[in-house]
Amino acid sequence: MNRTWDELVTSALLGTGRRVPPVQVRAGQDAAVALLDAAAVDTVRRRAGAVPDAALARPAPAPADARPPLPPAARRRLALLLADRSGSGGGGRRGAAPDLTELLPQWLAAANGHGYQAPPALLPALLDAARSRSDLRQEALAFGGPRARWLAALNPQWKYALRPGPASGAGTAAGTDTAVWEEGLFAERAALLASVRQRDPAAARELLAGSWATERAEDRLMFLDALREGLSAQDEPFLERALSDRSRNVRATAAELLSALPASALAARMAERARSCVSLDRTGEGEGPRIAVEAPHECDKGMQRDGVVVKPPSGRGERSWWLAQIVEGTPLAAWPERFGGRSPAGIVALPVADGWQPELHAAWCRAAVRQRDAEWARALLGPASAPPAAEGTSWRDPAKLLSALPRDERAAWVAEFVSAHGLSDAFRLLGVCAVPWAEPLGRSIVDALDAARDAGGYPWSFSGVMGLAERCLDPAQADRLEALTLLPEEPAADAPGRAGAAAYWAEAFQRLVGTLRLRATMREELAG
Repeated sequence: MNRTWDELVTSALLGTGRRVPPVQVRAGQDAAVALLDAAAVDTVRRRAGAVPDAALARPAPAPADARPPLPPAARRRLALLLADRSGSGGGGRRGAAPDLTELLPQWLAAANGHGYQAPPALLPALLDAARSRSDLRQEALAFGGPRARWLAALNPQWKYALRPGPASGAGTAAGTDTAVWEEGLFAERAALLASVRQRDPAAARELLAGSWATERAEDRLMFLDALREGLSAQDEPFLERALSDRSRNVRATAAELLSALPASALAARMAERARSCVSLDRTGEGEGPRIAVEAPHECDKGMQRDGVVVKPPSGRGERSWWLAQIVEGTPLAAWPERFGGRSPAGIVALPVADGWQPELHAAWCRAAVRQRDAEWARALLGPASAPPAAEGTSWRDPAKLLSALPRDERAAWVAEFVSAHGLSDAFRLLGVCAVPWAEPLGRSIVDALDAARDAGGYPWSFSGVMGLAERCLDPAQADRLEALTLLPEEPAADAPGRAGAAAYWAEAFQRLVGTLRLRATMREELAG
């Protein structure tokens, strides 16, 4: 019987009850069996008659990697970290075993700090791990080196490793830069621009300027954001031209970047506007000096060109919205002169007339973060021991202000905050502290966790902080935490639930201690 392979497949998919198969069914034989027999025969026939394809060219040998190999113990540790990629992270999980998944980023960063090469046999697992976790990619590709990129070229699933970027080292030649910029996908072009900006800010700016007029508005916005890296006065002419862009969002981003350059012409224009809106008032009878505010009555064309958005968000008044943008774009160095030579702390301490303090101080906060001004950030933060404002009523964002302070001062402020207020409002603040946490921050976190345990709460209420502690506490804290891993000999008679909570806390502290000691061991293994 003449039949085709497609006919056999169609009959099998539909079922012999719905379609008569194109096969000879013998007496007493089931039609489905006859169909499978025919398919088996045709399979052998098709394979026997197949014409072999031409052999593919053998790939070029993998490039050499001159970096030293890992010490044997560190190599074994990496294999374990790559094999265990199912941890859940955080203090809410059960079990006392460390979460190896969360230790892999630290291990990679430490290995790169030593300048080791990746073991060739572990490159596939390393590339797989970085494919599923974008937070690993930069360190993983730096560790994998040229051999990881060679291997990635042979597997489409690892094509992310071939995109130009700081870790890949791709696009280092001018010709390659130009080809990727002119012909690449958006993600490849964005990665290239960021990479070039890191090594040669002027070249990146010229690359963007060359195609600026032909880029889509949404792409111009994303590309412009890349200029934050290495922003300098040399970028001002390009950014000034971008103030006339037809896209409002592009204009606003260009204005934001220019306002971060205190010596720019836009900063001077904003300072002039601010002087007409904010002044020192000494006329109050029986009162000391205070800050007087007269918000703009209109948003003229010049303000709009300088990035002031006309329409306020819902629930916000127009004049206060315009004022905030002007103050935010004004160089902070202009205010001491405006207020009689006072320091930032002295200016912040002045009363503000007519209820304008939240608006004015909030704008100063954003300016301090944008301009990376530690003195203003310090003044606006105030003492860490002060009671936190109720949610939705504060003009401060401590986490952002802390980012403008030196790392040791940042850690000291958060430590004082935790000592005074506990851990409930500390998670975002801890996220901006450098790792490992410097003292006295680590000590204050341990004390606060101990206090939370004594208060009878459950550790999953502090899962975020506990997870951070596993990754960020100095491993030297492990011995001090050992005493917290023990269960009380007898539960409190007046609190039936305390025994269960104590067991959870003991388990969480056992995991924390185990993780800290494992981190210390990893550090020793990498040291060889």
